[in-house]
Amino acid sequence: MGASMRSTALAALIALVGAGSVVMSGWAEQPRLRAVPFTNVRLDDVFWTPRLEITRSKTLPHNFEMCERTGRIRNFVKAAGAAEGEYEGYFFNDSDVYKVLEGAAYALHTAPDAELDGYVDEVIAKIAGAQQSDGYLNSYYTLTGLDQRWTDLANKHELYCAGHLFEAAVAHYQATGKRTLLDVAIRFADLIDSLFGPDKRHDVPGHEEIELALVKLYGVTGEARYLKLAQFFLEQRGRAEGRRLYGDYCQDHLPLAQQTEIAGHAVRAMYLYSGVADVAALTGDDEMITMMERIWRDVVERKMYITGGIGPSAHNEGFTVAYDLPNDSAYAETCASIGMVLWNQRLSLLHADARYVDVLERALYNGLLSGIALDGEKYFYVNPLASRGTHHRREWYSCACCPTNIVRFLPSVGGYVYAHTDDAVYVNLYVAGEAKIALRDAEVSIKQETRYPWDGAVRLTLTPTAPLEYDVYVRIPGWCEGARLRVNGAPIPEPQVVKGYTRVSCHRRRSDVIELDLPMPIRRIEAHPRVPADSGRVALQRGPLVYCLEGVDNAGGVLNLALPREAELTVEHRADLLGGVTVIRGPALAVEPTAWDNRLYRPAVVTRPVEFVAVPYYAWDNRAAGEMAVWLPESPTMVEPPPVAWLTPTASHCYGRDTLRALHDRLEPTDSGDHTVPRFTWWPKRGTQEWVQYEFDAPRRVSGVEIYWFDDERQNGGCRVPASWKLLARSGEEWQPVTGVADYGTARDQYNFVTFDPIETSGLRIEAQLQENMSAGILEWRVDAE
Repeated sequence: MGASMRSTALAALIALVGAGSVVMSGWAEQPRLRAVPFTNVRLDDVFWTPRLEITRSKTLPHNFEMCERTGRIRNFVKAAGAAEGEYEGYFFNDSDVYKVLEGAAYALHTAPDAELDGYVDEVIAKIAGAQQSDGYLNSYYTLTGLDQRWTDLANKHELYCAGHLFEAAVAHYQATGKRTLLDVAIRFADLIDSLFGPDKRHDVPGHEEIELALVKLYGVTGEARYLKLAQFFLEQRGRAEGRRLYGDYCQDHLPLAQQTEIAGHAVRAMYLYSGVADVAALTGDDEMITMMERIWRDVVERKMYITGGIGPSAHNEGFTVAYDLPNDSAYAETCASIGMVLWNQRLSLLHADARYVDVLERALYNGLLSGIALDGEKYFYVNPLASRGTHHRREWYSCACCPTNIVRFLPSVGGYVYAHTDDAVYVNLYVAGEAKIALRDAEVSIKQETRYPWDGAVRLTLTPTAPLEYDVYVRIPGWCEGARLRVNGAPIPEPQVVKGYTRVSCHRRRSDVIELDLPMPIRRIEAHPRVPADSGRVALQRGPLVYCLEGVDNAGGVLNLALPREAELTVEHRADLLGGVTVIRGPALAVEPTAWDNRLYRPAVVTRPVEFVAVPYYAWDNRAAGEMAVWLPESPTMVEPPPVAWLTPTASHCYGRDTLRALHDRLEPTDSGDHTVPRFTWWPKRGTQEWVQYEFDAPRRVSGVEIYWFDDERQNGGCRVPASWKLLARSGEEWQPVTGVADYGTARDQYNFVTFDPIETSGLRIEAQLQENMSAGILEWRVDAE
């Protein structure tokens, strides 16, 4: 497999699902698209080029450094016997190294770098040294016991890690022509193929990934058994044939053809259905294609955030029920948004339908891009749509799937811009640069000029290498109304639109110029009435970008703002802000906290007019910490009540993802395990004595408190109501127990009322003894004061 194998790679590697050699049944008549690989696209874009340079110069070195620092690369050295020591980190840490290598391969192709190339060779040599004589490669099992390999496919990610190895190997071979990692991958794939199959072991990976990776390996080697193995893993999912099922968390509850809705872990689901799309594109499997349409509609019509993020629940890192889309507790993992891009690109190639690119673009510009800071060295794992100022990107995670996934995805973004058939070009994304596309009879060069996503003006110059008749399908984004198209200076008054694309026929001209104008007004978006979290609220979108308000631009707070329906909004491009962004400005109403001040009556809501600034969602949390919101109430009566102003809470400890503000934010919980409202916890303190206190703005006469304890036993969490607790009042510099208390309640799912002898004090303190091996927390703490 020498030069001919390399030519196969250039044609098929990144396109993945081109015109398959086996296309059956009714799908043979459908236009099967092929992605134009990023190797044929050179970006020169005001939005993407700076990000890709930061990825190459900052994010990639940072990821390699963290893989070195955390022992991920060192695990391979130990597994090779070249160093002593135990395995370090999670059992799937090999996959992080493979993903960073994949990103490095893409970077090497777009910007050759001898130093990076040499370092990559060194890392590959360490990986190759850890491979066993039979081809097995997994540093976790090599260091913890090879006798246990293949014994826990549900949980231990062996096949998941293998899949990322295969993807990295294909990318590295494509970028460099070197077989060093590819040969390692082939040996391991051959071993897996010898163990699993219709006449061998029947099982599936708990975490999908190998399925789509085997299709890539098939694309570069031409070995049909890799495609058949991918198909076998897919056909086995949900079938209890000599094995136990792993449940809907792993999409292993029903055979794929019988699945009707998305379920379980979001990232696993996206990798699974991407693999299904790859195999279906090559086999024409009607059942799989029909199933994916059902699943896609369930996701997009009932379970997707406006940012393209998916998976609202931290409990399973995935899906719950339809319309369950909470904002401040949204999980929306960065990897899941990457998965949405991967899957929707494949669906767009299968169906030549722009609606899939609409979803791809939504996830790409919002839920995916928010996963990395503008400096390229901090990352979100979780992407909420509201924050009270406690959610921030981190330099790294012990489970580092998101940073390493970002670094492998971004350098390949050029591969999502165009697609083609033998006689047609499809323009999917609007990104300035140049591309070369091989049609049946000639090559077409495309030059795209645009300032998208800030401006909707796009100019495409297409030049074939020889006289040629071909069609150009120009995507009209689903968010756009009133798009205008000119071809060689002449408007097209009644354009032919096919599945979201405007068709332009080019007839033997040396060059054709297509000019597209996509109006970008500010759009107010409302959610389906069955989404309770967004009832009475509105979000702002301009072009493909979803916007949010940050406290740093809005006097420190945004959760007290309402956006009246009649407010007139304007845009302004700020080259000096967040790397250059277009902001939205307009009038809002700020709800003011009001005290009783010995009054019997007071206004229900007090507001004052303010001017607000909104920035693109992807760019939030790159400046000072503070509140953030995507969805804004239209009426002041819908604004969250401001915290009780005269209370200042402090504690012996507060978990980093929780907040002291929860104690007096006046947001009512539905039960003690309510994860939809903020909470205060002492996590991960267990079995210790802890305290939390209120300082008053002035001495007040108090006679009672109400405590709503946090307890997540029903979610299998680590917090319980305390074993015991007591209340103290400040007396000068000391804390003295209050008197006259009948009982300190610890009931769940209700307020625990505690009355005591009235006392004038400037503060109250709770001292709690946590249960053995358990932590504790509070959802709300009210004070009865005069």
